[in-house]
Amino acid sequence: MGFTFVKKLPTPEEIRNKYPIDEDIRALKKAQDAEIRRVFTGESDRFLAIIGPCSADNEDAVCDYLMRLRKVQDQIADKVLIIPRVYTNKPRTTGEGYKGMMHQPDPEKKPDLLAGLVAIRKMHIRAIRESRFTCADEMLYPENYRYLSDILSYVAVGARSVEDQQHRLTVSGMDVPAGMKNPTSGDISVMLNSVVAAQGAHRFVYRSWEVETTGNPLAHTILRGAVNKHGEAIPNYHYEDLKLLLDKYEQKNLHNPACIVDTNHSNSNKQFEQQIRIAREVLHSRKVDAKIHRLVKGLMIESYLVEGAQKIGGDHIYGKSITDPCLGWEDSEKLLYTIAEMC
Repeated sequence: MGFTFVKKLPTPEEIRNKYPIDEDIRALKKAQDAEIRRVFTGESDRFLAIIGPCSADNEDAVCDYLMRLRKVQDQIADKVLIIPRVYTNKPRTTGEGYKGMMHQPDPEKKPDLLAGLVAIRKMHIRAIRESRFTCADEMLYPENYRYLSDILSYVAVGARSVEDQQHRLTVSGMDVPAGMKNPTSGDISVMLNSVVAAQGAHRFVYRSWEVETTGNPLAHTILRGAVNKHGEAIPNYHYEDLKLLLDKYEQKNLHNPACIVDTNHSNSNKQFEQQIRIAREVLHSRKVDAKIHRLVKGLMIESYLVEGAQKIGGDHIYGKSITDPCLGWEDSEKLLYTIAEMC
């Protein structure tokens, strides 16, 4: 047979019972969720900065990074609400390479998904306890969402997952904002259809149960750029792109029309330093158009302690990405203050 059943994994309930959160974390998440919700419903004019490493590959480095973010957040809290990226699942275009901490708690060792499930939960809990942030993660596997559903404040669905039925329906059962990225083709209709599905109520099979959801009114779009048939990057963060998305939104019967702009990936052609320029342009577009101001709720930025990226193994540099290249801390800190000034 093509499948080898290695081991049966604990259920989310079993993992959550073994590694529980306390009342302090529950209260912190409730308060943070309420603040983020107010941004998406338009009750708050604060701007979101969903910022952090491409992949959270090292618990100590991630928590070090978040403690630095906390100091900045305290200075810009009136204008900007930071949601740290603690991404523990890494989608791969060809299926090869490091797939994130959930697969490999140690990037230099073989995959161990049981150890990974424990590692990512413990890291998220430590991150909340030390930094007082509740964080964002990418939902690579819908069936694994509930291992972290009690501690995440934001979820992203990637460009290669956004057309998948199970991702869309799982989002419909979430009570936190979920961003649906445009597919790599750039087709806006696919992205908007995913939001329609996620905002609707459904009955479907989930983790061997028949489940029913009420819909997620906080599901929204993420513009991350596209790739044409020649493999060339096509950005979609410009003023005209935002106007087009706004027009398409207005044709749909959707709750809380909202967009996050991803400053990296195909929008920057993975030229990580261009994220600074792209962020400035998006903020300028918000400033000159009231409708775009209401539509664009924040930016997604890839950032870590040390700029660039490195390969796994060898002379490992602490706090440097082992997947896509990221902004370094100094530039990230400056960018966050710039965002606050321009909002």
